[in-house]
Amino acid sequence: MRTLWVALAAWVTLSLTGCGYNALQSNDEQIKASWSEVVNQYQRRADLVPNLVNTVKGFAAQEKEVLLGVTNARAKVGSIQATPELINSPEAFAQFQSAQGELSGALSRLLVVAENYPQLKSNENFRDLQAQLEGTENRIAVARNRYIQAVEEYNVTVRSFPSNMTAMAFGYKTKPNFTVENEKEISTAPKVDFGTAPAQPQGETP
Repeated sequence: MRTLWVALAAWVTLSLTGCGYNALQSNDEQIKASWSEVVNQYQRRADLVPNLVNTVKGFAAQEKEVLLGVTNARAKVGSIQATPELINSPEAFAQFQSAQGELSGALSRLLVVAENYPQLKSNENFRDLQAQLEGTENRIAVARNRYIQAVEEYNVTVRSFPSNMTAMAFGYKTKPNFTVENEKEISTAPKVDFGTAPAQPQGETP
């Protein structure tokens, strides 16, 4: 009887492996781990925003529109709950991606504005925050790429025969992914050239 159970267990294992069940399980877990890292890095960036905005405000309070744009973009990001379930909803995933893209753009505009304020650029706190932001953007790019690869591998398994039959039977569906539109810009960390002489803002004298 024991031999029969062992043989049955071996047969089930081989059947699940051959039909792609194990691959689906493995790929799904990889997606969850990759997504967690994406969220962590985006949260790291969001945590930098208040200090960055306050530092810039101390030297360029008149740049209200840009500062408000960053603050509002961060608030929009914070309003979206990046739960594990989000990666199963194309609509929710698109909203998350759009909100993060808006924050990326707002931060880039803020750093461009900083070029016009020599005292801000030379401020030690600002330089430290800018360096942290650039490093975080690089980590975001790496985390996003890993997630993209994990989802692509999973989606191929879900769509391929015979694993697609297994996916259908167990309720596995394709997952939304980051779009390639503007991927190059998103994956490039914002940079400030501290070695370039800035142009003077209108109304100021050198």
